[in-house]
Amino acid sequence: MKEKELVENTESLSKDKIDYLKKIGPGVITGAADDDPSGITTYSQTGAQYGTGLLWMALWIYPLVSTVQEMCARIAMVTGRGLASNIKRNFPKKILYICTILLFFANTLNIGADLGAMAKAVQLLAPKASFVFLVIFTGIAGLLLEIIVPYRIYTKYLKWLVIAVFSYIVTGLIIHMDWSLLLRDGIIPHITFSKTQILLITGILGTTISPYLFFWQTSEEIEEEIMDGKKTLASRKGTTHSEIKEMRMDIWVGMFLSNLVMFFIIAVCANTLFVNGITNIETAADAALALKPLAGSFATLLFAIGIIGTGLLAIPVLAGSTAYAITESFGWKEGLYRKWKTAHAFYGVIAVSIIIGIILNFIGIDPIKALLYSAIANGIVAPVILVFIVKISSSQKIMGEFKNKPITKTLGWIATILMSITAVAATISLF
Repeated sequence: MKEKELVENTESLSKDKIDYLKKIGPGVITGAADDDPSGITTYSQTGAQYGTGLLWMALWIYPLVSTVQEMCARIAMVTGRGLASNIKRNFPKKILYICTILLFFANTLNIGADLGAMAKAVQLLAPKASFVFLVIFTGIAGLLLEIIVPYRIYTKYLKWLVIAVFSYIVTGLIIHMDWSLLLRDGIIPHITFSKTQILLITGILGTTISPYLFFWQTSEEIEEEIMDGKKTLASRKGTTHSEIKEMRMDIWVGMFLSNLVMFFIIAVCANTLFVNGITNIETAADAALALKPLAGSFATLLFAIGIIGTGLLAIPVLAGSTAYAITESFGWKEGLYRKWKTAHAFYGVIAVSIIIGIILNFIGIDPIKALLYSAIANGIVAPVILVFIVKISSSQKIMGEFKNKPITKTLGWIATILMSITAVAATISLF
């Protein structure tokens, strides 16, 4: 009897794991896409330049970014509309249009930086490969996949790519690190208020609490419902407490994974590059290359694989979020579930974003400056969009019983104020 019970319990646990894996959705994909090559560059530079000094940000940002993403998802689930559509219905359209233009600018710079970083990472594994060919091939391949492959199949590929982010955790576990120091600096905040540190903090916030994630999260919740047969607005409106619970788990797990990866990248670079006086990292690939003599070939391989995998995951998310924001703003047909012939504008925005991103790699733009300008653009857009998100998700009229609870609303406003302060501080520091 005991053996039978043990088998039944094991089968039950296995079924629960399989059911959970099936439920992995937009939240986990969004969290993994948050650690794109441009984010990896920012985290690597942080660890190389300040050691473990800013490690605490991984912990303290976690509840803020998770709360914001949860608000976005809940707005979509209750209203049956994407974020841009909700903003357009409740706030002045001109502000939305300005924000979408800045979002296009920031996301396109990010795509360009990510394509370049991925090409450099591939060259670490295959030194004879052409940088020009790799950038063009990666960009065009990503574009064609996003246009041709049906949404349900496409998201399955994205879910598998989430595995790539674990390479950074594995890298951190195979090298020697002072865990007592990591624990202390990972919990206790300390800031020097220097120009470089302010810009890095802005970059970290800009790449974690980022506008493209807001638009992607809401739109993918809608896509999931459409794939479940809810093709009309009326059928998508409204949700249940159990659905909200599943969504919340998806998002908080996804964002935990994202911030855990941030923690390990900063920690790895602090314990290898910083302690050896290597403080200037220009690309994610530079970080991987610099690790080789200090952490070994295997660590470098894992780091490079992570850059490629997260890039493949992030580029469609960046381009897709831009397309959702612009097409919803102007009332055009949108959605990855649609075919090219029924959503020319939507896929056209994706194509333009990726093509410009490819071109940016060949006109001599400094990748670090591109990321910095992208972070500042995000810093300008994020507080405005966050105001809209908090107001919409707190509205009794719009959200009914699913409106923000006081703690959620408070965390939302803290994120908004924090993003506003860092955007102003970074702009002053830069100019």
